[in-house]
Amino acid sequence: MQRSLAAGLVALWAMAAPAVADTTLLNVSYDPTRELYEAFNAAFAAHFKTETGETVSVRMSHGGSGKQARAVIDGLKADVVTLALEADIDAIAKTTGKIPANWRDRLPNHSAPYTSTIVFLVRKGNPKGIHDWPDLVKEGVEVITPNPKTSGGARWSYLAAWAYANEAFHGDEEAMRGFMGELFRHVPVLDTGARGATTTFVQRGIGDVLITWENEAFLALKELGPDKFEIVAPSISIKAEPPIALVDGNVDKAGTRQAAEAYLAYLYSPEGQRLVAKNFYRPAEPAFADNADMARFPDLKLVTIDDPLFGGWEKAQPAHFGNGGVFDQIYQPAR
Repeated sequence: MQRSLAAGLVALWAMAAPAVADTTLLNVSYDPTRELYEAFNAAFAAHFKTETGETVSVRMSHGGSGKQARAVIDGLKADVVTLALEADIDAIAKTTGKIPANWRDRLPNHSAPYTSTIVFLVRKGNPKGIHDWPDLVKEGVEVITPNPKTSGGARWSYLAAWAYANEAFHGDEEAMRGFMGELFRHVPVLDTGARGATTTFVQRGIGDVLITWENEAFLALKELGPDKFEIVAPSISIKAEPPIALVDGNVDKAGTRQAAEAYLAYLYSPEGQRLVAKNFYRPAEPAFADNADMARFPDLKLVTIDDPLFGGWEKAQPAHFGNGGVFDQIYQPAR
């Protein structure tokens, strides 16, 4: 059903699209999607040219997901947003009115064409013996993760750790907060985004373990070599669902709606899904991906943001990351 719906979206757009002038789109995204969209934008431009005879180019803006959402709220003219969190798109929708409240229902899979999860990246040989969440709070271990206030990936990482603490301490919130506070006492620096944290760990050589997106960990192995780093899958993690949305208020003003809608629909096409998996994201429709790309994803025990433990982003965002929320209560910046 998902496959036919995705194929239908692309076909419907192709039939409806009239001749339009050459178009430039702006995709405002989060930190670790640079490589994915570099490949996807080229594929989409070729597809668009074949279907319409018109030329489309796509400009990108990357940064921490929260900062990117703030930029759109403050006036950055995004045609589409491909952010790390539903909560960040909700913030744009509620603050600007440029995205309708039902945006999650406009595309398949709740507008998440790919997912990822949170894993650990350690140095080759795993010299600190890091295998699961409790190992991150051992004496002498330095943990690298970005700031949950500005980074969507960091919020997924924080919630994955919270899910572990919930299991380990049987829901005892005081003990869970104690574990989280101890975890962040092992973090020497909070970068604003996931890519900055990766740079801190792999290039500056700071820290013993990087808590990061699975796709970012695989990319580090590809770019720097498996002789330098290893990926460690924890006993429990979270299903991270980065969503996408059309910014209606901007595309209607710019006259770019048809191209922008086609751009998002193409993410669900067989070619879009193949590129998603090739760039280390878990595709919504695995049947479209190459088997070799799918084989590298381990089976993990995953919680979701909609589990009762979190109650969805509408509840989790203010409770954990809002002003005065749990993160503010447990985090003490290094002096």
